[in-house]
Amino acid sequence: MAKITFITGGTGGKSRWAITNYAPFDNVLYMVVSDELDEDTAKRIDYSCKEHNIEWDIRLSADNLAKMVEGRKFSILDDLSAFVKRVVAGKCPNLDEMNHKLRREIERESIKEIEELMNAVRSSNGNLTIISTEIGFCPVPNDEEQRWFREILGNVNQRIANLCNEVHLSTSGVTFKIKG
Repeated sequence: MAKITFITGGTGGKSRWAITNYAPFDNVLYMVVSDELDEDTAKRIDYSCKEHNIEWDIRLSADNLAKMVEGRKFSILDDLSAFVKRVVAGKCPNLDEMNHKLRREIERESIKEIEELMNAVRSSNGNLTIISTEIGFCPVPNDEEQRWFREILGNVNQRIANLCNEVHLSTSGVTFKIKG
């Protein structure tokens, strides 16, 4: 049975938690949405792979996520907030032009692509962990561009978390299971 897990929180602990959960498994697909993998995460993956004599497939600038996971048993998406940021940049490069209609389009497009990813994982009876940043604990920013992004990511996080089998919250490096 497919299992899709969502882990959210501030900085620290989310990637480590995901890597630890998949540590003994070979051929894990680690999809990094940004152009580079941060050094600490790269070291954790490298250590885990050497410790278990396995190899992981790390993809930077991950795109066409549903296609990437076809036939995979274990995948990690790092991270949903970077993915949403990429959708925002593609749909509205100048956030001064953001409006409610465009915000809803961005949310729908982001959710649709992540739902396609989740469906591909379910089709292959795989496991997926989606890492995202929890922005609900922060004060509402004064900057209008930051407020738009906060609202978009918050809505996307809510929808995706509701679709997952499990949801975990990481705070100060401690992870709590809050759903599933």
